[in-house]
Amino acid sequence: MASQGILAYSVGFLRNLKVAAPANPFLKSHLRSLGVLKVRGRPRGCRGAKRSWMVKKGLLERLREGPVVGDGSYVFNLEKRGYVMAGPWTPEVVVEHPDAVKQLHREYIRAGADVVQAFTFYSTDDKLNLPGHEAGATITCQELNRQACTIVKEVVGDADVLVCGGLSPTPSYTEGRGKDAVQQEFRKQVEVFMEQDVDFVLAEFIGYIEEAEWAIELLKTTAKPVACTLRIGPIGDNSGVPPGECAVRMAKAGADVVGLNCKFDPNTCLKTVRMMKEALEQEGLTPYLMVQPLGFHCPEVEMVHEGYGMLPENPFALEPRQLTRFDVHHFARAAFDLGVRYIGGCCGFEPHHIRAISEELSAERGGRLGEASKKHVPWGGGLASSVLGANRAKASREHWESVRPASGRPGHPSLQTKLMDQ
Repeated sequence: MASQGILAYSVGFLRNLKVAAPANPFLKSHLRSLGVLKVRGRPRGCRGAKRSWMVKKGLLERLREGPVVGDGSYVFNLEKRGYVMAGPWTPEVVVEHPDAVKQLHREYIRAGADVVQAFTFYSTDDKLNLPGHEAGATITCQELNRQACTIVKEVVGDADVLVCGGLSPTPSYTEGRGKDAVQQEFRKQVEVFMEQDVDFVLAEFIGYIEEAEWAIELLKTTAKPVACTLRIGPIGDNSGVPPGECAVRMAKAGADVVGLNCKFDPNTCLKTVRMMKEALEQEGLTPYLMVQPLGFHCPEVEMVHEGYGMLPENPFALEPRQLTRFDVHHFARAAFDLGVRYIGGCCGFEPHHIRAISEELSAERGGRLGEASKKHVPWGGGLASSVLGANRAKASREHWESVRPASGRPGHPSLQTKLMDQ
């Protein structure tokens, strides 16, 4: 026990120092596994680029200290910008147009994100080679994942931002090919994440708790922090397992962080997270909670497994439903008050939404803000200097709290009365 205490003290001490890399490769590897040392360097291509060793707090240490701000959407934002094909939603853009991905990473970091995910969504070989998908003809899973990690690490450079390597659902699971086949698809990605030394690993957008458990089991072999989020609402996963049971099973499988992403809006996600939290507490389990909801209001799909996929306007006409920055302020505060400590966004979340999370929770994060907040005053405060009187009248939280945004579309419904499966 004494030796464990000395080790814990030493790790904590080292994390508060800038240290030189130890010459002994075995000691270096051990310190990296403890999260004490991380390779930090200037972005590739910079003159005089150097590699240095600096202390970088890991995900779990940050979560113990306060909220962690995640990033936002990649597939939706890059589809709108002309770099991702809707339908397959595969990320070959990391090879075809890497600068487009780098720019979005930069925008999230500038907005105040503590984490950026390598753009590896839907990048298993079985997904890339599905009929009608073109990516598998030119690139393999490992090549794509390696490029995605290289891009995000280059952008992060010396910034105090964590890099996440993420898994997503495999066609092998829905095709019933079994655990070994599913884990083999995941393993190709995990090997790259280890090679690239990402800061933590995530399984996201999983629709079945069983596949989530298989993913967590494999991710635990990395000895890195493991997060897992499901794409479920209050009625549970696609096989009918309730949210609370799903959360308990993820925690028992070994996930350090559990929660939800995508498919549902913030209100529905927070209702579902509450169900998960209550079940975890009953079992005496204490993983951190995470939520990355849609950036669109869609209350009418709360009790539908496929969520916003059943909206007639998904995915090309969702803009009238998009959250305002003020909606996101309220979401971030409600999530934090519920006990959620990893708070980000999924489809529909743009950099200004991430800035809203960062600004809302700045006090809880020691005053930390992104560079983008230098050009923004929360709750319309910057409008006080406008030359237009109508704008100056809006320079208060009271005004923006009272606004009920209109769609500007006469004759359009506020909610859909008929979903795609009805």
